[in-house]
Amino acid sequence: MDADIEDLAPPAVLAQVVPRRSTLLLRAPRALVVVTAAVFAFLGDASAVGEKPGDPQRAPVTLPLRAQGSMPSLDGAVQWLNSPPLTAAALRGKVVLVQFWTYSCINWQRTLPHVRAWAEKYKDHGLVVIGVHTPEFSFEKDLDRIRRALAHFKVDYPVAVDSHRAVWSAFGNNFWPALYFVDAQGTIRHHHFGEGDFERSERVLQQLLKAAGAKDVPADTVRVTGTGSQAQADWANLRTPETYVGHDRAENFASPSGMTVGRTVRYAAPERLRPKAWALAGDWTVGREVALLEGKQGRIVHRFRARDLHLVMGPATQGRPVAFRVRLDGKPPGSAHGADIDAQGRGVLAEHRLHQLVRQPQPVGDRLFEIEFEDEGVEVYAFTFG
Repeated sequence: MDADIEDLAPPAVLAQVVPRRSTLLLRAPRALVVVTAAVFAFLGDASAVGEKPGDPQRAPVTLPLRAQGSMPSLDGAVQWLNSPPLTAAALRGKVVLVQFWTYSCINWQRTLPHVRAWAEKYKDHGLVVIGVHTPEFSFEKDLDRIRRALAHFKVDYPVAVDSHRAVWSAFGNNFWPALYFVDAQGTIRHHHFGEGDFERSERVLQQLLKAAGAKDVPADTVRVTGTGSQAQADWANLRTPETYVGHDRAENFASPSGMTVGRTVRYAAPERLRPKAWALAGDWTVGREVALLEGKQGRIVHRFRARDLHLVMGPATQGRPVAFRVRLDGKPPGSAHGADIDAQGRGVLAEHRLHQLVRQPQPVGDRLFEIEFEDEGVEVYAFTFG
């Protein structure tokens, strides 16, 4: 999601209508972005279903799903994984759920348990789930990395590799993650941008499958609990926005010398950081989307408030891992360590991906995060929180 939106709307609203936006778009005014996303969600969705999640006893309300145009072409995909190439014409007669995603996106990762469960539950009733992998960062264009991500996240439904954003553009999409619901006649009948609203999304699938003539469509809704980075965010305590490290979208940068683009600079961290601020320390070269550590023992500090802290990063040279250590308020994280480090804060950077570094037990408070790398050759892209 955009780094400048989260403190303008309640967390419960953000969970449902504010996904990560495309890096190719100019930023709209912050309030307009929130309102626009909410309006699109309202226009594409019916009113609330009015039943408890997972309650099969009450008859589902028929949702007034309006036609939103024909399903665009998938021909722009550079590769298909888990499937031969699929076309919109060949999919006629099937209900299709298209999700735009990119593997380092925390917002997508938190939706995956539901999408994966829907693909399995309704595959024999005529549902085809297609994941369109459209990269946000340049490293996500690498086909081998995408294949490893599919294996890691257990994604076995068809995936269109959209490295040139051709499918993204055909749909006119602007968000990660985004869901498009296509009926058996090839018409988009519903969409949802961002996280949340899972029960209504499943009710839409059930309604479209029944309309297509599917028999014995289950009336209940799935109940899934994500683990690790796929766990539901702690929206009540999430107060720090996504923080980009590359120059093009960097905000709240607090190193005293300011940020210099395109050449190596020795940065220093200030003695005190205000909330949401971050800083580099050591010899770094900052590019448009990434900061590269050029010397040994480089650091990044960030004052944040959230249960979870993740960092998208990787080694500059494949096959040359770099050890690092995390501290919270100057101490080892202990029970607040994330899945990718131990209680002493130690970890090894071996591949480009999202790394979960902090998961605080309750109560969640403001913390000073620090990561120190023991060697040069580290690429850092973005902080995300949950």
